[in-house]
Amino acid sequence: MQQLEGFGKFLEGLRGKMSLREAAHKSGLSHAYIRDLELERNRSTNEKIKPSPVTLKKLSDAYNFSYTELMEKAGYLEKEEKSESEVEIPFQDVLYIEVSMREITYHTHMSKLNRSVNSLIDFSGFLDKLEEQGFKKMDTDLFVNLQHVQKYAEKEGKLYFDSLGIGKHVVIAAIRQKKYHELIVRSVARNTGMSLGYQFERNSGVETLFPSLKRQI
Repeated sequence: MQQLEGFGKFLEGLRGKMSLREAAHKSGLSHAYIRDLELERNRSTNEKIKPSPVTLKKLSDAYNFSYTELMEKAGYLEKEEKSESEVEIPFQDVLYIEVSMREITYHTHMSKLNRSVNSLIDFSGFLDKLEEQGFKKMDTDLFVNLQHVQKYAEKEGKLYFDSLGIGKHVVIAAIRQKKYHELIVRSVARNTGMSLGYQFERNSGVETLFPSLKRQI
């Protein structure tokens, strides 16, 4: 695969209004070398140059741009066309995700879908994307979409995706439960339309259909 024609101009566009010295500070590269890359030649020897994968990773971090896409445009990776069976499930439909170094499993209300992890680059980007979409890490290999949690069984450390607590659920790690307890309670209250007071009563083992009346007595 050939480097994208005008790749130097593309890098210059990514830098945008950022000065060369600021780009150098963020990337750890010299400002002179960054400019050479943008011109696609070594100004001392006039030879054409191409950034290495390591250099691209530094620029990716400095410019907050996808490393995978940068590698594709530089000609190091083939751009993969996704077949219909490999189209990603919309994150808003996913209840929770289990991950490993080899496989990603999406769980929805009706099904689960496995996807292989093609590379560490893709995997790293995937984990970043989960955080952006509001998933929280609830165990070593478990990420939960708190927008779908309907019931929180605190004593068992279980999160249910239905209000009756009889359907799909996950068990979260104790250390994560402690860290995200208040966030979970607030999320369940928001998802079910119940008041926080009602949720705290349920989580403490006291459940009533008339929480406001109970407070008045």
